[in-house]
Order: sequence, then C-alpha cells, then structure tokens
Amino acid sequence: MEENRYERHFLLDGFDRDGQKKLSEAKVLIVGVGGLGSPVAMYLASAGIGKIGLIDADVVDVTNLQRQIIHSESSVGVDKVVSAKSRIAELNSETEVITYNFFFDVNNAESIAAEYDFIVDCADNNPTKFLINDVCVKLRKPFCHGSITEYSGRVFTHIPSTACYRCLFDEDDEPSKKRGVLGASVGIIGSIQATEVIKYFTGIGTLLTNSLLTLDVRTMNFFRLKMNPSAKCNCREI
Repeated sequence: MEENRYERHFLLDGFDRDGQKKLSEAKVLIVGVGGLGSPVAMYLASAGIGKIGLIDADVVDVTNLQRQIIHSESSVGVDKVVSAKSRIAELNSETEVITYNFFFDVNNAESIAAEYDFIVDCADNNPTKFLINDVCVKLRKPFCHGSITEYSGRVFTHIPSTACYRCLFDEDDEPSKKRGVLGASVGIIGSIQATEVIKYFTGIGTLLTNSLLTLDVRTMNFFRLKMNPSAKCNCREI
C-alpha cells in the first residue's frame, strides 16, 4: 500500500488504513465500459480497488468520445476493454485488470459474476440490466444499478434481501432504443456508482438500498424515492 498515494483517504473520518486495505482486496466487475463504466473504472482504480473486471464486446467509436472519458481519439477502433485497461494501467499500476471481450449474457453471466465481490451495472440496454439483477440476486452478490437517458439519471444499490431492479421495473416497461444523452451527466451518475462501491467495502455512510436516487441535470434536482422489496420477485426470499 502506498502511504502517500492514499493520504487524502486517511484524513477522512472513518477511513483508515484498514479501509484502504479492504479496497485493495476487493474484486469488482464492471458490466459495460462506456459512458457510465468510464468514470466508475477510473475512480475505482484511483481509489485502490485491487481487481477490476471489465466486460464489453464493443470497440471505441468516435461518437463515444462525447461521454466515454476513459477512451481517447487514439482508441477509436480499439476494443473498449483493451482501451480501458490501458488507461487504468496509466492511472494505477497496482490495480489488476481482467478483460472479457464479449457481452455479458446468459451463457457466461453466472460464472463470471461468481468471481467478484461486487458488480456495477453500467450496461446500456434493459435485457442486460435484468440479467445482472437476476444473477446477482441468485448469487447473493451486491450490485449498483446506474442508468441515464437524455438529461435524467438514476442510481440504486442492491445487497441481499433489499429491493432489486425487478421491484421497480417490468421487462416491458422501457423498451431499449437509442436516445440522446448529455455527456457530463453520465459522469455524475457513474461517480455516484463508484462512491457506492467504495462505501460498501469500507462501511462508510449509508448505501442507496431500498431507495432510488434520481437526477434531472436541467434543474439539478435530486430526488430519493423509497422502494421496498416486491412480492412479484424473490429478492427478499433468497
């Protein structure tokens, strides 16, 4: 552990060397290395997370650069997981990065998620978000959901027996379609997701469990909505 590197962590109330050690031992899987995955990966690496898994089958496109800040012009045409791994290595050489250059799907989701302590949902489509939810509930893995559309975003965290994605949404509620997004707003939501991960491992503060945090960047209004485990899913029974 580099004492000087994490000095500003040690100055925080409740964040001691034991907390930093927990981060260095943590294994976090990030599903999707795009707009949300970019700030999540960079802030987790800079915080000292020991092992980060990156899963995404896409390559960097010039249209991604408006919001996917882990990539650069020189990365256009490169696999996103390769581009992100290179950037993380520049940021923190002590962080181990495992790349999966394919999509998170029903054939691999369970086996990959089982290798990690926490999963971060940075996917850009609803089927993958439901899959992340279902696998994490089944395996009793904590995860943090994040999503953003146009000017609004939302975040919540699930740990075993708390409300999950299916408690809020039905699979037919929000059909996936391409929409605009304000690049900087993705950074806000992704940063909140990274903060939730750090809080989970260090025990600092209160997680966004059983609640949905929403943001409208046009007004900068945050709303925190209470939610409870629903009878229509099994998140509180497992």
